Amino acid sequence: VPKIKFGNQPIDGGFLLLTEEERNIAIKSEPFIEKYIRKFVGSVEFINNIPRYCLWLKDSDPTEIRRSNFLTERLKNVRAFRENSTRKETRELANIPAQFAFISHCDSEYIIIPSVSSERRRYIPIDFMPKHVIASNLCLIIPGAKLYHFGILTSEMHMGWVKNICGRLKSDFRYSNSVVYNTFPWPENPLEKHVKAIETAAQKVLDARLQFPNSSLADLYDPLTMPPALVKAHHELDKAVDMAYRSQPFTNEANRMVFLFELYEKYTANLFTKPKKMKNKRKV
Repeated sequence: VPKIKFGNQPIDGGFLLLTEEERNIAIKSEPFIEKYIRKFVGSVEFINNIPRYCLWLKDSDPTEIRRSNFLTERLKNVRAFRENSTRKETRELANIPAQFAFISHCDSEYIIIPSVSSERRRYIPIDFMPKHVIASNLCLIIPGAKLYHFGILTSEMHMGWVKNICGRLKSDFRYSNSVVYNTFPWPENPLEKHVKAIETAAQKVLDARLQFPNSSLADLYDPLTMPPALVKAHHELDKAVDMAYRSQPFTNEANRMVFLFELYEKYTANLFTKPKKMKNKRKV
Protein backbone atom coordinates (compact mmCIF):
# COMPACT_ATOMS: atom_id res chain seq x y z
CA VAL A 1 0.00 0.00 0.00
CA PRO A 2 1.22 3.59 -0.50
CA LYS A 3 3.11 5.33 2.28
CA ILE A 4 1.35 7.81 4.54
CA LYS A 5 2.86 11.17 5.48
CA PHE A 6 2.22 14.12 7.74
CA GLY A 7 0.88 17.23 6.04
CA ASN A 8 2.86 20.44 5.57
CA GLN A 9 3.86 22.50 8.61
CA PRO A 10 4.40 26.26 8.21
CA ILE A 11 5.83 27.40 11.64
CA ASP A 12 5.30 30.95 10.44
CA GLY A 13 3.42 32.88 13.13
CA GLY A 14 0.41 32.73 10.82
CA PHE A 15 1.95 35.02 8.20
CA LEU A 16 1.96 32.42 5.42
CA LEU A 17 -1.74 31.74 6.02
CA LEU A 18 -4.72 33.74 4.75
CA THR A 19 -8.41 33.98 5.39
CA GLU A 20 -10.69 34.18 2.37
CA GLU A 21 -11.06 37.93 2.89
CA GLU A 22 -7.28 38.44 3.08
CA ARG A 23 -6.84 36.39 -0.07
CA ASN A 24 -9.41 38.41 -2.00
CA ILE A 25 -7.94 41.74 -0.90
CA ALA A 26 -4.40 40.66 -1.82
CA ILE A 27 -5.41 39.43 -5.29
CA LYS A 28 -7.42 42.56 -5.98
CA SER A 29 -4.41 44.71 -5.10
CA GLU A 30 -1.80 42.55 -6.88
CA PRO A 31 -3.47 40.13 -9.34
CA PHE A 32 -0.17 38.53 -10.40
CA ILE A 33 0.32 36.88 -6.99
CA GLU A 34 -2.82 34.72 -7.32
CA LYS A 35 -0.72 31.81 -8.61
CA TYR A 36 1.17 31.77 -5.30
CA ILE A 37 -1.98 31.38 -3.20
CA ARG A 38 -3.29 27.84 -2.62
CA LYS A 39 -6.21 26.40 -0.72
CA PHE A 40 -4.98 25.19 2.69
CA VAL A 41 -6.79 22.61 4.84
CA GLY A 42 -6.30 21.27 8.33
CA SER A 43 -8.61 18.81 10.08
CA VAL A 44 -11.20 21.46 10.97
CA GLU A 45 -11.19 23.14 7.55
CA PHE A 46 -11.41 19.80 5.76
CA ILE A 47 -14.29 18.35 7.75
CA ASN A 48 -16.29 21.58 8.02
CA ASN A 49 -15.54 22.97 4.55
CA ILE A 50 -14.06 26.19 5.94
CA PRO A 51 -12.16 28.24 3.31
CA ARG A 52 -8.54 28.95 4.20
CA TYR A 53 -5.50 29.68 2.10
CA CYS A 54 -1.71 29.80 2.23
CA LEU A 55 1.18 31.40 0.39
CA TRP A 56 2.85 28.55 -1.46
CA LEU A 57 6.13 30.02 -2.66
CA LYS A 58 8.05 26.83 -3.29
CA ASP A 59 10.10 27.32 -6.48
CA SER A 60 8.71 30.82 -6.85
CA ASP A 61 10.35 33.61 -8.89
CA PRO A 62 12.33 35.94 -6.53
CA THR A 63 11.78 38.85 -8.93
CA GLU A 64 8.01 38.52 -8.68
CA ILE A 65 8.16 38.22 -4.90
CA ARG A 66 10.12 41.49 -4.71
CA ARG A 67 7.54 43.17 -6.95
CA SER A 68 4.82 42.39 -4.42
CA ASN A 69 4.47 44.62 -1.37
CA PHE A 70 2.04 42.09 0.11
CA LEU A 71 4.42 39.15 -0.21
CA THR A 72 7.53 40.98 0.99
CA GLU A 73 5.72 42.31 4.06
CA ARG A 74 4.44 38.83 4.92
CA LEU A 75 7.90 37.29 4.52
CA LYS A 76 9.49 39.93 6.73
CA ASN A 77 7.04 38.96 9.46
CA VAL A 78 7.75 35.24 8.99
CA ARG A 79 11.48 35.86 9.28
CA ALA A 80 11.04 37.98 12.43
CA PHE A 81 8.82 35.33 14.02
CA ARG A 82 11.33 32.57 13.35
CA GLU A 83 14.32 34.65 14.47
CA ASN A 84 12.65 35.26 17.84
CA SER A 85 11.92 31.59 18.47
CA THR A 86 13.50 29.81 21.45
CA ARG A 87 13.97 26.75 19.25
CA LYS A 88 17.26 26.57 17.37
CA GLU A 89 15.79 24.72 14.38
CA THR A 90 13.09 27.38 13.97
CA ARG A 91 15.64 30.21 14.12
CA GLU A 92 17.59 28.53 11.33
CA LEU A 93 14.43 28.54 9.22
CA ALA A 94 14.49 32.35 9.30
CA ASN A 95 16.95 32.10 6.40
CA ILE A 96 14.18 30.73 4.15
CA PRO A 97 11.05 32.68 5.17
CA ALA A 98 9.27 31.87 1.89
CA GLN A 99 9.32 28.14 2.63
CA PHE A 100 7.16 26.05 4.94
CA ALA A 101 9.16 24.52 7.77
CA PHE A 102 8.20 21.00 6.70
CA ILE A 103 7.08 20.15 3.15
CA SER A 104 5.58 16.80 2.22
CA HIS A 105 3.37 17.93 -0.66
CA CYS A 106 3.66 16.16 -4.00
CA ASP A 107 2.11 17.58 -7.15
CA SER A 108 -0.35 14.72 -7.41
CA GLU A 109 -3.79 13.78 -6.11
CA TYR A 110 -3.76 12.34 -2.60
CA ILE A 111 -6.01 10.92 0.09
CA ILE A 112 -6.43 13.14 3.14
CA ILE A 113 -7.22 11.86 6.64
CA PRO A 114 -7.90 14.29 9.51
CA SER A 115 -5.62 13.58 12.46
CA VAL A 116 -8.47 14.29 14.91
CA SER A 117 -12.16 13.61 14.35
CA SER A 118 -15.27 12.97 16.43
CA GLU A 119 -15.85 9.51 17.84
CA ARG A 120 -19.60 10.02 17.19
CA ARG A 121 -19.14 9.35 13.51
CA ARG A 122 -19.43 5.81 12.21
CA TYR A 123 -16.70 6.57 9.67
CA ILE A 124 -13.81 9.03 9.74
CA PRO A 125 -14.39 11.49 6.87
CA ILE A 126 -11.71 10.69 4.27
CA ASP A 127 -11.47 12.08 0.76
CA PHE A 128 -9.30 12.65 -2.30
CA MET A 129 -7.64 16.04 -2.63
CA PRO A 130 -6.52 17.62 -5.91
CA LYS A 131 -2.83 18.41 -6.24
CA HIS A 132 -3.28 22.18 -5.92
CA VAL A 133 -4.65 21.91 -2.35
CA ILE A 134 -2.08 22.02 0.47
CA ALA A 135 -2.79 19.89 3.55
CA SER A 136 -1.53 21.07 6.93
CA ASN A 137 0.32 18.98 9.49
CA LEU A 138 -3.01 18.49 11.27
CA CYS A 139 -3.87 15.98 8.55
CA LEU A 140 -2.21 12.91 7.14
CA ILE A 141 -1.81 12.46 3.41
CA ILE A 142 -1.38 9.44 1.15
CA PRO A 143 0.03 10.48 -2.24
CA GLY A 144 -0.57 8.00 -5.02
CA ALA A 145 -3.51 6.32 -3.27
CA LYS A 146 -6.17 4.76 -5.49
CA LEU A 147 -9.89 4.13 -5.21
CA TYR A 148 -9.20 0.68 -3.74
CA HIS A 149 -7.22 2.22 -0.84
CA PHE A 150 -9.94 4.81 -0.24
CA GLY A 151 -12.53 2.03 -0.11
CA ILE A 152 -10.62 0.02 2.50
CA LEU A 153 -9.84 3.07 4.65
CA THR A 154 -13.43 4.30 4.74
CA SER A 155 -14.89 0.88 5.55
CA GLU A 156 -16.30 -0.59 8.73
CA MET A 157 -13.37 -3.02 8.77
CA HIS A 158 -10.82 -0.23 9.01
CA MET A 159 -12.96 1.70 11.48
CA GLY A 160 -13.02 -1.30 13.79
CA TRP A 161 -9.22 -1.17 13.87
CA VAL A 162 -9.28 2.61 14.43
CA LYS A 163 -11.69 2.42 17.37
CA ASN A 164 -9.68 -0.26 19.12
CA ILE A 165 -6.14 0.85 18.28
CA CYS A 166 -5.91 4.61 17.83
CA GLY A 167 -5.03 7.18 20.46
CA ARG A 168 -7.56 9.67 21.75
CA LEU A 169 -7.76 13.43 22.18
CA LYS A 170 -10.31 13.59 25.00
CA SER A 171 -12.74 11.12 23.42
CA ASP A 172 -12.07 11.97 19.76
CA PHE A 173 -10.17 9.68 17.42
CA ARG A 174 -6.51 10.63 16.99
CA TYR A 175 -5.44 8.96 13.78
CA SER A 176 -1.71 8.36 13.35
CA ASN A 177 0.63 6.84 10.83
CA SER A 178 2.56 4.56 13.19
CA VAL A 179 -0.21 3.35 15.51
CA VAL A 180 -3.08 2.96 13.04
CA TYR A 181 -2.19 3.04 9.33
CA ASN A 182 1.13 1.21 9.46
CA THR A 183 -0.26 -1.57 11.67
CA PHE A 184 -3.57 -2.10 9.88
CA PRO A 185 -3.81 -5.59 8.30
CA TRP A 186 -4.89 -5.05 4.70
CA PRO A 187 -6.54 -7.93 2.81
CA GLU A 188 -4.12 -10.72 2.00
CA ASN A 189 -3.77 -11.24 -1.76
CA PRO A 190 -7.29 -10.04 -2.68
CA LEU A 191 -8.72 -11.43 -5.91
CA GLU A 192 -9.16 -9.04 -8.82
CA LYS A 193 -12.95 -9.36 -8.55
CA HIS A 194 -12.79 -8.22 -4.92
CA VAL A 195 -10.60 -5.24 -5.80
CA LYS A 196 -13.03 -4.23 -8.55
CA ALA A 197 -16.02 -4.64 -6.21
CA ILE A 198 -14.36 -2.38 -3.63
CA GLU A 199 -13.52 0.23 -6.26
CA THR A 200 -17.09 0.22 -7.57
CA ALA A 201 -18.59 0.53 -4.09
CA ALA A 202 -16.08 3.24 -3.12
CA GLN A 203 -17.06 5.29 -6.16
CA LYS A 204 -20.70 5.00 -5.11
CA VAL A 205 -19.76 6.54 -1.75
CA LEU A 206 -18.12 9.48 -3.51
CA ASP A 207 -21.11 9.80 -5.86
CA ALA A 208 -23.54 9.80 -2.93
CA ARG A 209 -21.63 12.69 -1.37
CA LEU A 210 -21.89 14.65 -4.63
CA GLN A 211 -25.67 14.59 -4.33
CA PHE A 212 -25.29 17.12 -1.49
CA PRO A 213 -22.87 19.77 -2.84
CA ASN A 214 -23.78 22.31 -0.15
CA SER A 215 -23.12 19.93 2.74
CA SER A 216 -19.82 19.61 4.54
CA LEU A 217 -18.40 16.25 5.58
CA ALA A 218 -19.41 17.20 9.12
CA ASP A 219 -23.01 17.38 7.89
CA LEU A 220 -22.81 14.22 5.82
CA TYR A 221 -21.28 12.06 8.56
CA ASP A 222 -23.22 13.31 11.54
CA PRO A 223 -25.15 10.26 12.84
CA LEU A 224 -28.34 12.34 12.95
CA THR A 225 -28.10 13.84 9.46
CA MET A 226 -26.23 11.23 7.38
CA PRO A 227 -28.29 10.91 4.15
CA PRO A 228 -29.88 7.50 3.46
CA ALA A 229 -28.13 7.37 0.06
CA LEU A 230 -24.74 7.70 1.75
CA VAL A 231 -25.66 5.16 4.44
CA LYS A 232 -26.64 2.67 1.72
CA ALA A 233 -23.43 3.30 -0.26
CA HIS A 234 -21.28 2.72 2.82
CA HIS A 235 -23.21 -0.44 3.67
CA GLU A 236 -22.47 -1.82 0.19
CA LEU A 237 -18.80 -0.84 0.55
CA ASP A 238 -18.58 -2.57 3.93
CA LYS A 239 -19.84 -5.80 2.40
CA ALA A 240 -17.39 -5.55 -0.52
CA VAL A 241 -14.46 -5.01 1.84
CA ASP A 242 -15.53 -7.87 4.10
CA MET A 243 -15.55 -10.23 1.10
CA ALA A 244 -11.95 -9.30 0.32
CA TYR A 245 -10.96 -10.66 3.73
CA ARG A 246 -13.11 -13.81 3.80
CA SER A 247 -16.30 -15.23 2.35
CA GLN A 248 -17.92 -15.77 5.75
CA PRO A 249 -19.75 -12.64 7.03
CA PHE A 250 -18.58 -10.85 10.17
CA THR A 251 -21.38 -10.85 12.73
CA ASN A 252 -20.11 -8.04 14.97
CA GLU A 253 -17.12 -5.81 15.72
CA ALA A 254 -15.60 -8.29 18.18
CA ASN A 255 -15.70 -10.90 15.41
CA ARG A 256 -13.88 -8.50 13.09
CA MET A 257 -11.20 -7.68 15.67
CA VAL A 258 -10.43 -11.33 16.40
CA PHE A 259 -9.93 -11.87 12.67
CA LEU A 260 -7.81 -8.73 12.23
CA PHE A 261 -5.54 -9.50 15.18
CA GLU A 262 -5.00 -13.02 13.91
CA LEU A 263 -4.11 -11.60 10.50
CA TYR A 264 -1.80 -9.06 12.16
CA GLU A 265 -0.01 -11.84 14.02
CA LYS A 266 0.40 -13.73 10.78
CA TYR A 267 1.88 -10.71 8.99
CA THR A 268 4.30 -9.91 11.82
CA ALA A 269 5.24 -13.45 12.86
CA ASN A 270 8.80 -13.24 11.57
CA LEU A 271 9.25 -9.49 11.81
CA PHE A 272 11.38 -9.45 14.94
CA THR A 273 13.22 -12.75 14.62
CA LYS A 274 16.89 -12.61 13.74
CA PRO A 275 18.23 -15.13 11.26
CA LYS A 276 20.64 -17.63 12.74
CA LYS A 277 24.24 -17.11 11.77
CA MET A 278 25.79 -19.98 9.90
CA LYS A 279 28.84 -21.38 11.63
CA ASN A 280 31.94 -21.50 9.51
CA LYS A 281 33.18 -25.00 8.98
CA ARG A 282 36.72 -25.50 10.17
CA LYS A 283 39.13 -26.29 7.42
CA VAL A 284 41.00 -29.59 7.80
